[in-house]
Amino acid sequence: MVILGLTGSIGMGKTTAADMLKRMGIPVCDSDAVVHALLAKGGAAVGPVGAAFSGVVREGAVDRAALGKQVFGDAAALHRLEGILHPLVYEAQRRFLRQAAMRGAPIAVLDVPLLFEGGSDQWCDAVLVVSAPEFLQTQRVMARPGMTLARLTATLARQMSDAEKRKRADFVVPTGLGRRLTLNRLREIVTLLAQRQGTKWPNAVLGPRKPAGKS
Repeated sequence: MVILGLTGSIGMGKTTAADMLKRMGIPVCDSDAVVHALLAKGGAAVGPVGAAFSGVVREGAVDRAALGKQVFGDAAALHRLEGILHPLVYEAQRRFLRQAAMRGAPIAVLDVPLLFEGGSDQWCDAVLVVSAPEFLQTQRVMARPGMTLARLTATLARQMSDAEKRKRADFVVPTGLGRRLTLNRLREIVTLLAQRQGTKWPNAVLGPRKPAGKS
């Protein structure tokens, strides 16, 4: 099984690419969705996060807005939160890969916003980076509810530059030139990877690693 890492800076079209891959029948582990589930009612992170950050648990779930206020701009608080979430995300990713392998999937995708920053690229046989022009990235992000320039700047400061990600990637997929071009490029990559033999599963991903990246 080939493990493909999918990443890209905020607003670069990673969600669109992930949806396209899913429609091709490729299993995708959405790390953002994993985090949301961990913080939702009954999630494994609710108790630890509530103990570490007072007043953020409401009606059995973590209020993400309240939590964001406590960690935004506070490196120590963010590090504390990551210390809780990263091991749980890592376990979810490992379960996903095991299930994909058991189903005989030739390719499995780890969708991780901070793939390089968190070290999850070491799990991957190949890395795909989505990219778009900076002006389009800014347009997309600023259209999101509650987004401000300060928040965008802070988010970008936590992320590796788009240029560096493209340099490290095995594949770069443009998302600013139309959905058809993006889809065609993804199809080419899937066809190519389906002919390869993965080397990371299972031994490499079961050994020591850095924490998993998240948004």
